[in-house]
Amino acid sequence: MRAVLQRVNSGSVTVDNEVVAHIGLGYVILLGIGPDDTPAIARELAEKTAYLRVFEDDAGKMNRSLLDVNGEAIVVSQFTLYADTSHGRRPSFINAAKPELAEPLVEGFIARLRDFGIATQQGVFGAHMVVDIRNDGPVTILLELPQG
Repeated sequence: MRAVLQRVNSGSVTVDNEVVAHIGLGYVILLGIGPDDTPAIARELAEKTAYLRVFEDDAGKMNRSLLDVNGEAIVVSQFTLYADTSHGRRPSFINAAKPELAEPLVEGFIARLRDFGIATQQGVFGAHMVVDIRNDGPVTILLELPQG
């Protein structure tokens, strides 16, 4: 499972000209699911996301977590995080999980963030989305479980 965490001042997701998600301070999370991912991996990655300290403290050090700053999150399912570009010029997506596996794992990841008390919104699974990311820093972190 791969998550690209974008620390944002604000973010939104629009589908068919309708804003379906909007947040202030927090993360826009681009989430990719691999074929071997499990609910346990989704829970572990959500916990790491909640507690990762990349928000600044009073001294300007990245010392606060999403929980510490009472931040919000938008989760956007993104199978393209599993693109294989090793051959030719057109990416292959055979390493991405099929929708019937991916969607419940995305929902499980979101549920776990909510369990921590994080106000979490989401894009629309499988839809064409316009994602507006007002990256703060910029700070962009790639998390991957299992690591390797």
